[in-house]
Amino acid sequence: MKATENILEVHDVIKSFHDPVTVQVLKKVSLVVKRGEFVSITGKSGCGKSTLLYILSTMDTDYEGEVMIDGEPTRGLSGERLARIRNEKIGFVFQFHYLLPEFSVLKNVMLPGLKLGKHSTQEVEHRAMQRLRELDMHDHALKSANQLSGGQKQRVAIARALVNDPLIIMGDEPTGNLDSKNSGNVFDIFKSISAHHEQSLLVVTHDNDFAARTDRIIEMDDGKVVG
Repeated sequence: MKATENILEVHDVIKSFHDPVTVQVLKKVSLVVKRGEFVSITGKSGCGKSTLLYILSTMDTDYEGEVMIDGEPTRGLSGERLARIRNEKIGFVFQFHYLLPEFSVLKNVMLPGLKLGKHSTQEVEHRAMQRLRELDMHDHALKSANQLSGGQKQRVAIARALVNDPLIIMGDEPTGNLDSKNSGNVFDIFKSISAHHEQSLLVVTHDNDFAARTDRIIEMDDGKVVG
């Protein structure tokens, strides 16, 4: 596949909340993310960044406009098909790692692979260990998630996001809870993912230093893309 291929296309997305009055939160947002591109979305709190990410991740289907992932329009698809796209083509990294404390690090990373059901349990385990090794977390595989530091937990969350080899990683303030050293580590990991695996990254961030080092910044203001 060509490196210039569009992994994500967004055309004129409008989102309104009705509680109790109607407020338009996103106003005709359009953007494109290409294969292997590392893009950040910045803007003041309340400008619509996280709302947009929620729509792009196919979790929110109540909007106007068009979102295409890997060339497939996602509006009007069944919940089952959307869940499949989410699991197969999108990896998620949030501000909070959402690791399950009752499971080992390895099992946490395996969960999306087991859910997808594309590979045997042994193969999923092999892939999970591979991802942990890439992130230098393989020595912690059998620990429970709550035995790790904040930076280590976020690395495990990234390994989990990568286990199904998604086309795009979406991050919502993935460094928001980390100190500058660990934020730098996460950035370097993302940069490496984009360079070596040709996976795209779309990251919502308040961290201007982080954003400045990405391939491209999409700036939002008052529900619109302004730069």
